[in-house]
Amino acid sequence: MISIDKVKSISVWIFIIPFISVNTCLLIVTNFHEILEPGVPIFPTFPYIDGEVSISRTVRDYPLYLIFKPAMFVTSYLLIRYWLNTKNIINHFRKDYNHTKKIIFFGVASAILLTLHSIFLGIKFDNDLYKFFRRVVMLSFIIFELIAQAYLIKFFFDIKNELNDYINLIYLKFKRILIIFLISISVITLPFLPFDNFKFLKHAIEWNVFLGVILFYLLTHLMWKKTN
Repeated sequence: MISIDKVKSISVWIFIIPFISVNTCLLIVTNFHEILEPGVPIFPTFPYIDGEVSISRTVRDYPLYLIFKPAMFVTSYLLIRYWLNTKNIINHFRKDYNHTKKIIFFGVASAILLTLHSIFLGIKFDNDLYKFFRRVVMLSFIIFELIAQAYLIKFFFDIKNELNDYINLIYLKFKRILIIFLISISVITLPFLPFDNFKFLKHAIEWNVFLGVILFYLLTHLMWKKTN
């Protein structure tokens, strides 16, 4: 199937591009911060563990957003292509599957939300409503991604006996474990978001959820077998 090969190819880039861009910005911030913002030191950090800095703080300033923004625009485009090709795969196996529209809606909408977040990132506007809007967009992106991925995994498990020639079932099981973990940690974290006391914990969770969301696509690449 052409769509399977396309999904396999696209999904690995959805992992690589965000991972490299965000972590490149992190390396620049931690090693050249005194050059970028003289007089404002930053301590060496590994935010996946210590939560010393948020993703937004890492990528929002010039010239870092020149790396991050184009990478997110490309990722958004790839996400839309991924979900549209995924629709073709679903229709191939179950043309009348009742959750297809939900999967594609939440998947494509998540890509649009990522684009919106990237557009407004780095625009400094001292307004509480604007800051709230940016947070809602980013949070909605994560929620929509998790919903689309959860529905998709459910579909694959519903027809797993028909997928033996197309997928490696081990990676599908890994994807299910990953999505359950991401949804659980997101639900647990949600009540703490309004409070500043948990800033470092929220930052660390943010980095790990980001890694988990894109890791889903790496597992997708590994899950699908090449078709003839």
